[in-house]
Amino acid sequence: MKVVERSVYIGPNLYANFRVIRLVVDLGELEQWPTGRLGEAFTAALVEALPGLQEHGCSYREAGGFLRRMNEDEGTWMGHVLEHVAIELQNVAGADVTFGRTRSVKGSPGVYTIVYEYEQEEVGLAAGRLAMTLLHSLLPTELRANTLVAEDFDFATERDKFIRKAQRLALGPSTQSLVNAAEERGIPWIRLNRYSLVQFGHGRYQKRIQATITGETRHIAVELASDKEETNNLLADMGLPVARQSLVYGEEDAVKEAERIGYPLVVKPLNANHGKGVSIGLTDAEAVRVAFHHAQNHSRAVLVERFIEGFDHRILVIDGNVIAAAKRVPGHIVGDGEHTVAQLVEIVNEDPRRGIGHEKILTKLEFDYQAERLLEQMDYSRDTVPPKGEIVYLRSTGNLSTGGTATDVTDIMHPDNAAMAARAAKAIGLDVAGIDFLTTDITRSYTETGGAICEINAAPGLRMHLAPSDGKPRDVAGPIIDMLFPPDAPKRIPIAAITGTNGKTTTARMLAHIFKMARHTVGLTTTDGVYIDGQLTVPGDMTGPASARIVLRDPTVDVAVLETARGGLLRRGMAYRRSDVAACLNVQADHLGLKGVDTVEQLADVKRIVIETARDTAVLNADDPHCLKMAAYSQAENLCYVTINPQHPLVKEHIRAGGRACVLEHSMAGQMITFYERGAHIPMIFAHEIPATLDGMAMHNVQNAMFAAAIAYSMKVTLEDIRQGLLTFYSSFFQVPGRMNIYDKLPFKVILDYGHNSAAVQAMVEMTQRMECRGKRICVIGAPGDRRDEDIREIARQCAGHFDHYICRRDDSRRGRDSSEVPDMLAASLRDAGVADAQIEVIPVEAAAIAAALARAATDDLLLIFGDNISQVWNTITSHEHCADPDDGSGSKAATAKAEMAAPSVPKIELAGHELVHDERGVHIARSHDEDGD
Repeated sequence: MKVVERSVYIGPNLYANFRVIRLVVDLGELEQWPTGRLGEAFTAALVEALPGLQEHGCSYREAGGFLRRMNEDEGTWMGHVLEHVAIELQNVAGADVTFGRTRSVKGSPGVYTIVYEYEQEEVGLAAGRLAMTLLHSLLPTELRANTLVAEDFDFATERDKFIRKAQRLALGPSTQSLVNAAEERGIPWIRLNRYSLVQFGHGRYQKRIQATITGETRHIAVELASDKEETNNLLADMGLPVARQSLVYGEEDAVKEAERIGYPLVVKPLNANHGKGVSIGLTDAEAVRVAFHHAQNHSRAVLVERFIEGFDHRILVIDGNVIAAAKRVPGHIVGDGEHTVAQLVEIVNEDPRRGIGHEKILTKLEFDYQAERLLEQMDYSRDTVPPKGEIVYLRSTGNLSTGGTATDVTDIMHPDNAAMAARAAKAIGLDVAGIDFLTTDITRSYTETGGAICEINAAPGLRMHLAPSDGKPRDVAGPIIDMLFPPDAPKRIPIAAITGTNGKTTTARMLAHIFKMARHTVGLTTTDGVYIDGQLTVPGDMTGPASARIVLRDPTVDVAVLETARGGLLRRGMAYRRSDVAACLNVQADHLGLKGVDTVEQLADVKRIVIETARDTAVLNADDPHCLKMAAYSQAENLCYVTINPQHPLVKEHIRAGGRACVLEHSMAGQMITFYERGAHIPMIFAHEIPATLDGMAMHNVQNAMFAAAIAYSMKVTLEDIRQGLLTFYSSFFQVPGRMNIYDKLPFKVILDYGHNSAAVQAMVEMTQRMECRGKRICVIGAPGDRRDEDIREIARQCAGHFDHYICRRDDSRRGRDSSEVPDMLAASLRDAGVADAQIEVIPVEAAAIAAALARAATDDLLLIFGDNISQVWNTITSHEHCADPDDGSGSKAATAKAEMAAPSVPKIELAGHELVHDERGVHIARSHDEDGD
């Protein structure tokens, strides 16, 4: 087998609404070897390696279903087996994943698409690699010879390496529990690094945690808790029970202080955690010396402390309240009079609850310095056979990470002990604190037993409370999340996701402008870049999941407007689980033949992902049959249809049922954009009043404005704010670069557009036909090289017959095409459509083509440019110096043009007591007319 393609989806995608890995695998000769032919020996060996496969239900949806598939009839194919093994390997490493799907690729015998769920990307990919190696290693000799499996491959060793890697990369149990609690409350989250730094919520409402340190945890409190000496002194000054201790930096000082304090003693690092470097129950100077050096491996400063008799208890305090308490017992074995210490350790480690790291509720016991020291104190070794019933401790601390166990004692803890712990946490100033309390009996007050606080932890682990070895599990993550997000506190910012073939960028910019005029801080992603509050922060095509995360992570943003394109959906999926409002503007032939999308129907399936994940409202183009079909897949609470046909039968039915719709209605006064909802008829704005529609001539921008309005209305923006946003939005280069930008500071009119598919080109051609032109009509056309030949020809056909002269160019990035292949193809298609050779000019390089078009244009001409490098083309247009027409000896036309350029007209709009001036740079200046004249 070999992997021929690999994709990792970080969110909703074509295959699932959660994270999955997709492998395209060629089975090669294994296509002729289903599991039935490989025989029972193969299945038995696989189950021996991964016993958990016995629980996989597969299509039978009951335990044993997968093995049944492997054994009955001819069995199943190796791609399907690979899917299950990759899932089970992740389960072994502690991941809770179950979803998988394997399908053969039509027209490619032996090639399969394998999809399986993952939690951590690197772990999921590693699981796929190890799964393939394991399956190869179990093949019959005659087949294994053709694989790359090493002769010394040992699955058990590689499995343990894989588990350790998974544990390094996985969220710790405490962090994972917080993530789970957030998901239960519908709070989105983003992992910010490879460790335990997590963001809960989006935009301005976000909160961060790192393990159990929260964004609200005070730095000074963490510093205090990390300094065991200062903690001890502070608590003692408040009358709280603590052990007598002394800070030392040298071996002899440690011995001296030990003699002063008195034995037995504890020696521990000043600022270590997880019980690292701690030695307990020391009774002589030599033991103190050894323990001092062991502690100095973790901290230069070492504490010598009076040993307090009693059991180790962890009391968890959250936001000043005691939430849970657990009695911790150090890692140990119990003698049976038959087995050695080493054998008893192996027996204990066979407990299925024990794992290598944090993937299980308990951790395996290991022999190390502490274990050897404690055995030596008893005059024991690994080969000693302890008497029956004797407890042999291999650790001096009860940390679960070193093999300890925990018993929940929350319900039996004495109230005095709980009050003492809460007071200690408040004294240090921690919002989440783990109080380590030693006492012989947690059910009795510390004032009776003489117990003491030995440590306060600023980032306490939650595992012992979530899954104690004995006793009742406690929900300790929920109170932390509730502390960060009280019930009525906002948790997420509104998200608008916009997809479709054409109009996405203009609609997204219109919507962002509406929100900005409504005084919101908007995070916008478009094909031009990422904008935060109108400022370009990251340039480039930013319509995928990476750019969406930039917006959702920004702490200033309170509304996200996310243009979502096909490419990002196919490569990585979506960056967020749900949007509030999602819109699909249209689905038209574009990018076909790329990444397995060969038909418009398949393209619609890709864009439908955005609609499926909308939470509140799905906004759909009722005039596009592909968009209409998406309604059946929507899980949103509301559907809002957009139509330019006021007699649309389905929309009329939807309105009669009380549904929401945005309809373009016709009257003598013009075309009115109107809302319908719950029986209400709400006229909003005339289309010709919106500057971006060019008095209603640009029907594609009328439709874009309708979508922007419908999305804004669905996101609870007021009608007045929607009107104000549309009235002040212009299709200038500075507001929507490359989207119907008109430059009329030359004697002829120039229109620049990024149209790069036939539908977009058709819309622009139709618009220019509605525009008055007293001179010639000239068009510069091009097409991306990665489009199908028929798509490139169709672009030319849409232009044919509508212009007096055509200049055919290519993009600077040829995308696999020869230098003049695309322009030659465009020219040939124009000829086939009846355009004369004299009207066609082929100039492959875009810059040269634009310069030639500008030079050819004369007074009163109309020049339509379909550009690729938009900034460069616009700079060429605006810096062009026009010469007088050759037949105009007086130069009067040129003089008139210069005069017009010297005094450009600036449209003015009276708006709520302000004069709103829009200049040629796209800048809006509001001038108030108050009585002082300011």
